[in-house]
Amino acid sequence: MSASPEPAALPTNPALPLGENPVAVLEAAVWAMAAFVSTERQALSEPLADVLASDPQRTAVLESVGLVRRGPDGLVVHPSLQQADAPTARSAVEAKLSSLRQAVSAAACDGPGTPEGGWGAQDDEVLLNQGRASAATGRALAGKIVPRLAGCAERLAAEGSRVLDVGTGVGALALALAEGFPQARVEGIDVLERALDLGRAELAAADPAVAARVSLRHQDAMDVSEADAYQLVWLPAPFLSEAALRAALPRLVDALAPGAWLVAGTNPVADDELRRSVGRWIAVRGGGNSFDTARMSEELAALGLQETSTFPTVSGGPVLVAARRPEC
Repeated sequence: MSASPEPAALPTNPALPLGENPVAVLEAAVWAMAAFVSTERQALSEPLADVLASDPQRTAVLESVGLVRRGPDGLVVHPSLQQADAPTARSAVEAKLSSLRQAVSAAACDGPGTPEGGWGAQDDEVLLNQGRASAATGRALAGKIVPRLAGCAERLAAEGSRVLDVGTGVGALALALAEGFPQARVEGIDVLERALDLGRAELAAADPAVAARVSLRHQDAMDVSEADAYQLVWLPAPFLSEAALRAALPRLVDALAPGAWLVAGTNPVADDELRRSVGRWIAVRGGGNSFDTARMSEELAALGLQETSTFPTVSGGPVLVAARRPEC
């Protein structure tokens, strides 16, 4: 009888304590995430305390991972369960649901990661959920980031100012920017016509006064040819392949008006190898790249942009890298 193979060496400091049955722990972690998302989703319309009391078994799962604990005066929840304003909270729930759906697709070897993969392989529900979640980044950009960029708010307050939203998808971020900058016109571009069709339907259902200042068109960022045109360019860097990103960046820098700002969304640098490796896998499956915040800052500086700064957005969300084209 042949000997059993020796177990492979495991990392000395794994991100998760997998114990003797790692597969069972990973499966339980998926269910813990489901408990978190379903609790968040229910709390969009009910008080969190009532939501936790309504399903004691689900709440016990949250307790087991440290998101809820019992204090002398009742349940104490982790800050990640304390929701922000309603639109941001809803966007966060949609983003997590989208992530779970993509993980199921990956487990079934469907969609991105197959030869015909990419965002075009995702169904409409995923595109809508992922796109709508980007509205939270748009609100953070308009309300928290732009006021901290020298001269940017003043430029966008001028009638006829222009914003370019690269990879606009279903137009949710473009709408958030148009709402935040009432004098600006927001132009969204994307290579996926199906996403743009969904976006046009989203515009039709939005506030007409806001939607009237948003336009969507089929265009690759590599084909942007306007010069000195935009007061703000938004670039969701993780969604472009490395080749596409490198080709597009010089075009987008040229499209900035002198003194205007480019803001790129980047994936935060994770503290552990699990999140770093998962982030790289997700990026490649979606046709994206593995640039992190530091790498993007270096690329923008190499293209001559100045005053580079980084800003976090929502918890666990992208880190924004902002850089300014010189005045002359």
